[in-house]
This record gives sequence, C-alpha cells and structure tokens, in this order.
Amino acid sequence: MSSSPPMPVDQALERQRALLSLSLSGQLDQDIGILRQLFEDGSDIIFRAFRLANGADLALVYVDGMTAIQEVDMSIMRPLKQRTDADTPADWSSLLMEVTLPSSSRITTMEDASDAISSGSTLLLMQGEASAVVFSMPYWNSRSITEPEAESVIRGPREGFVETLRLNTVMLRRRIQSPAFKLKELKIGRYSKTTCAIAYMDGIVDPGLVAEMEQRLKRIDVDMLIDSSLIEEFIEDDPFTPFPQVQTTERPDVVSAAIMEGRVAVLVNGSPIALIAPTTLFILMMSPEDYYQRSYVSTAIRWIRLIFAFIAVFMPSIYVAVLSYHQEMIPSTLMLTISKSREQIPFPALVEALLMEATFEALREANVRLPKQVGSAVSIVGALVIGQAAISAGIVSSPMIMVVAITGVASFLIPSYPLGLALRIIRFPIMLGAGILGLYGIVLVAMMLTIHLLALRSFGVPYLSPMAPLMWDQLGDTVIREPLWAHDTRPHWTGGLRNKLRLRAPKSKQHHAKE
Repeated sequence: MSSSPPMPVDQALERQRALLSLSLSGQLDQDIGILRQLFEDGSDIIFRAFRLANGADLALVYVDGMTAIQEVDMSIMRPLKQRTDADTPADWSSLLMEVTLPSSSRITTMEDASDAISSGSTLLLMQGEASAVVFSMPYWNSRSITEPEAESVIRGPREGFVETLRLNTVMLRRRIQSPAFKLKELKIGRYSKTTCAIAYMDGIVDPGLVAEMEQRLKRIDVDMLIDSSLIEEFIEDDPFTPFPQVQTTERPDVVSAAIMEGRVAVLVNGSPIALIAPTTLFILMMSPEDYYQRSYVSTAIRWIRLIFAFIAVFMPSIYVAVLSYHQEMIPSTLMLTISKSREQIPFPALVEALLMEATFEALREANVRLPKQVGSAVSIVGALVIGQAAISAGIVSSPMIMVVAITGVASFLIPSYPLGLALRIIRFPIMLGAGILGLYGIVLVAMMLTIHLLALRSFGVPYLSPMAPLMWDQLGDTVIREPLWAHDTRPHWTGGLRNKLRLRAPKSKQHHAKE
C-alpha cells in the first residue's frame, strides 16, 4: 500500500500560515478539524469532546504532560458536568460562570488558540460560539533551586536561577518588594515563541535604556530561541570583538543589585543565565563576594585580580620578547640558567610558547567537556605527564613550563568567564607581536587593544568608564571598593543624574541634639 508523498516545505508553510490566519467559526467540528490539521502528527495533543446534560457540546484541547490534568477536572469538568437540563439554557456566558477562573481569557483566532495550546494552557471550545476560553493551567517538572554551578559562592546567597522563567522572577520579586520593580514580557522566535522578561526599576533606570533594550529584542527574528546566549549576539553593540558587552550571571543577588544601580536585566524562559546591560570592563572584573567582605579585604583582592589579569595577558609575550630580543634585561645568573635549559630545544621561544599555550588551552577545554568524575583527573594528570614528557624529550624548557603554568593560574582569577575567554584569545596575537618585534611589538599590540577598548560601547556606555572618560565620583567602586556607608550615589552613567542610594542611615534627632 503506497502512501502519498510528503508536501513540499514551501507549500506546508503556506498551508500553516493560511490556517493560522483563520478565525474561530463557532462550529465545533470545523474548529477542531482545523486544530487537528495544525497539530497534525502531534500525538501529545489531547482533544477531549463531551456533551452536557442541557445539550451543550464542548471540547477541551491541551498538551499531555504540560497541563495540570487534575486541576482541569476539578475546576472545569466537574462544575460543567454538575449542571442539569433544568438549570439554565445552554448559554455561553451563563455556562462559563461556573468555570471561569481568574487566569482565564477570551480568544477569537486560530493563531491565538495555537499559541495557547503550545504554551501549556487549556483551550475550551463550545458549539455555537465564535470564541474560546483559555485557562492558564500549565504544569511541568522543573529543576529545583540549587547553588549556582558556574559561579562559586563563598559568602552570600546560595540560590541560583533555574530554567523556569516564573521561578526566576519570583526570586527577584522576593528581593525587591516594591511596585517600582517592573517586568515587561515579550515573545521571541517564530516557532518557539520563547517568553523573555525585561526587569528594571521604574524611577531609577533611564527610560531610554529600557526602550532601547525592548527595541533590540523586538528586532530579533529567528525560528527558535534556545538560550539567552543567542540574545546576547543580537543585542550587543559591536559583534566583531572578543570582549563581552553584556554581563551574564545565574545569581539573583547580582541581578537585583544591578537593577538597583539603574541597569536592565533580561531573563529567558528555559535558560538559567540572566543578561545585564550595560556593562563595563571594571564591572566584569568584580566578583559578588567583593560586597560581602570588608572593604579593605575586597580592595586588596581586586588589586591582586588586576595584577594577575595583566600576568595572564602579557607574561608569555614578555618572556618571548625578552628571551628573543632583549637578553640584556635578564640578570646574568638567570640568563645562564635559562640558556642551559634551552640548549637542546630545537624551537625558538615563540614557537615554544605557542605550542605550550595551545596544549594548555586544549587540556582546559577537555576538562570542561569531559564528565566531572574524570575531567579534573584528566586535566591534572595530562598537564603533569605532558609537561614532564615535553621537558624530557627536549621539546620545551622548564622555564617555559613555569611561565605557562603561572599564566594559566592567573587566568582562573578572572571572575567573568566570557571576559576570561576574551583575555585568553588576545594572548596569542600579543605573543606573535612579541616574537616579531620584541617589546616594541607588545607595546604596538597593546596600543591597538587600548584603542579598541576606548571605542567599544555597551548600550552606548563607554567600555572603560569610569576611567575613560574619567569620572572621579565613580572611582570608589572600580579598582578599590569603598565602604558601603561612604558610597551613597548610584552610577550616573546609567541614569544620567545622581540618585541617592540611601545606604547611610539618617541621623536621629537625639544625635542632632547632642551635636
């Protein structure tokens, strides 16, 4: 028995668009037939037709596994079936008075009906009515709230975002219990119709920033939105740079603090990672734990972090440049030791550095991709075995192994993972400049990098602010961390005007009287 050939893709899309453009007719069989055509081969779509005692024909349509069946039976089916023929005539409005819930709404088009069914809502149709009622009764299993895995927590809240949007907004609403906290939702994706939420504080955020974020999100035209990282590529100012222009986090406390600063957060249903904009290089170099420790400790840690960030970017290049072109800068005793270790090395310092850096990056990537049970063992054993074997074989020298190891450790101090990736990438062109022109090459590439950072923007905000342009009153939370009682203004690069943080308690009348 031969089956009919499948419909071409173009014809199938045109047929689907034509069906979605229709309105509900009020003929129950006809409306259900159109819905069956839209959800053809959808074995999880349930069509549940039934008749009441007063002769009214109705039908429920929902997705099996995405709808709370027990709630549907208790809140819809049971009140309807309890009606008798002697109650009232089969009038749509009076009939629905028994089952209308606060979360119900009316729709009249097939497109709205399709969207409601796909989102996990229950659709109620009735013979003779050219409209349907949508009951929001979604139900599906979700991951419980746990400690964020990508951002280790030393001191502070230990709950992280999950893949359910409503749970994530609840965690934010629990921290910001104010009517000024706003959530503006929109759907992205022609087929997925993924719900995204823009979170901000009304009265603190610049209205232009919210409008710009909403406009950039509405311009996204994709078939499916899987994760918030896809949004990041569409809304960033400059796509041709390795540096992240949007802050990413899975910690509600970080998002709450950013919103109170006057920034905007974007949460995506199905993703535990929130996006925060605008951001700067100094924000990406900060850790949430900086605000949960004493200011002097946090300032010292920030300086250590900045020093090792410099080491992570420039140390291999400086080693290659000095060893290749500027041997006079090395003390004689140290130079003799390095020369002795390099007697049997067949490669120049540049090739040696590139070889070891590439190997280290490969081991680090393998550690990320392998299962956790074997990942750490492979990275540690691989680094020890490969390093020792390379020295014994005369491929690399011992000082180069030490330089690469220190560089790798230094790169782990970068709090932001996307920024750490960017710094790891720019390390290689700097090494090429050092191998070709020595220290002059490092300076040349560093100047080009600085010019690029000066021209970079995040939603119009300079990437190096408040250093460039210089804002003296904003330097208290960059390379240093002022005590909270001394930091009483919000960053005005997000909201235009200075807004009081009100972190300092007002002086009491008794205190004024004593003065």
